Amino acid sequence: MKRQKLASEVIKVSERDFERQVKDLSKLFGFLYYHTWRSIHSPAGFPDCTMVRGNRVIFAELKSEKGEPSDKQLEWINALSDVGGNVECYLWRPSNLEAIAEILRQ
Repeated sequence: MKRQKLASEVIKVSERDFERQVKDLSKLFGFLYYHTWRSIHSPAGFPDCTMVRGNRVIFAELKSEKGEPSDKQLEWINALSDVGGNVECYLWRPSNLEAIAEILRQ
C-alpha cells in the first residue's frame, strides 16, 4: 500500500539536488540556464540561478524547505522583482517543484 505524503511532512532534498532539478526543468522547457559555480567573488545575495528564453528572464533563489533567505538575498529578490516587464524573480523550495514546472512551461 502506498503511503500518501501529508502536507505537514517536509520534503528532504538537498539544495544541490534541488538545483539540479530546476536546471533539468529549465532545459526541458528551452531555457538557457546559468548558475554561479563559486560565488566567492560575486555580489552577496545574488540569486542562485538565471534562466533566459525568448524575451523572458527568470532569477531564482533556491532554498531548502527550512532555509531562510539572508537580508542580502531579499534585497536582490525585491530589487529584481521591481524591474517588471519580462523579468521574473522567485524564491523556490523543493515543495514548489510542480509550480516551478508550470512557470517554466509557460
